[in-house]
Amino acid sequence: MEPRKHGVLFNGLLVRQGDNKPAKIEPWVDKSKLVHVPTLYDIAHKAGLTTAECDWVAITRPGTITWSFAELPDPESPVAMEMLVNDTILPEHLAWMQPGPQRKGVTFLDNMWTKAAIHIFKTHQPNLLLYHTLNTDATHHTYGPATQASHTALAYADRLVGDLIQAVDESGLRDRTTFIITTDHGFKKVSQYVHPNVVLKKAGLATALGQNITTCAAFCMTQGGMAFVYVSDPARKAELLPKLKEMFAKTEGVDRVIDGKDGPTLGMPTPEENQGMGDLVLYAKPGFAFNNSAAGEAVTTPTANYGGSHGYLNTDPELDGIFIASGRGIKPGIVLDRMANLDVAPTIAKLMDLKLPQQDGRVLEEILVK
Repeated sequence: MEPRKHGVLFNGLLVRQGDNKPAKIEPWVDKSKLVHVPTLYDIAHKAGLTTAECDWVAITRPGTITWSFAELPDPESPVAMEMLVNDTILPEHLAWMQPGPQRKGVTFLDNMWTKAAIHIFKTHQPNLLLYHTLNTDATHHTYGPATQASHTALAYADRLVGDLIQAVDESGLRDRTTFIITTDHGFKKVSQYVHPNVVLKKAGLATALGQNITTCAAFCMTQGGMAFVYVSDPARKAELLPKLKEMFAKTEGVDRVIDGKDGPTLGMPTPEENQGMGDLVLYAKPGFAFNNSAAGEAVTTPTANYGGSHGYLNTDPELDGIFIASGRGIKPGIVLDRMANLDVAPTIAKLMDLKLPQQDGRVLEEILVK
């Protein structure tokens, strides 16, 4: 489904606080508040199939996951307890996955989520297992694409996927298993950050303490190559929107300024349909990405190290991700030219003999064994 329908616009739920306060993102809110349409795992569960997840996204307390080892795993969850009993993990491992200064880096976390995925597959053999790792994203943000760090991160992810495939082989279920390996975005090289909240501060529309906006008539929430601008006082929307459009159209590094009411042309909702949608949408020029910081007076600054980002228009080929399908039901040797990530769920549903109630993507019939 397109974002206009499923409603997920951030890694969490954006809340407009009003009263001249900046918007905020609440992470790990219940899936029912964040996702507005049935998911593939909802439909599988309703059909009587078993479902599992390891660090999947927008999936907090869904009620339709049979076995879970979450991004922040509950030490008393059935899967965690099973893994503690058989020494797959130790109590300190679970402590190191919780928020706080003791939390380990993403390479450690990816290893723990992989151990959980292997345990779930071997122990419970779910009909649908959703498994997500983070290190490739974190590394590409810091060092950019096509760097030595990038290649190392991809090699590590390949190793982890290989461990899971080996577990499938050891379970004797390879001929009954389909693997779908995919990502939601690629990366672009970034050498400069644009700070739209500094623009608002310098225009007298926001005040800041250090990096953070404290009060504002307008506020910007950035997402790499894209940013949403929100008018904090609805009574001033008609007055401020034309001024904000003109101001950001002249800002260095900004490529396009789009009215939020035109969100459906991008597959997004309007602000009236979803409070998370910006009153304006900004897109960055090549080589630039947006940064939330309101510190200082510089509107653009060099990136630290060698940054990378995503969130640009999906027509940009550098934003293309990967899609690999293999195993049961997949025709070998097919090479797809280009596809939409909207096609992934309908194709998996077809493989599982499930019917999605509605879909914007299509089944990739050309890769399926008839």
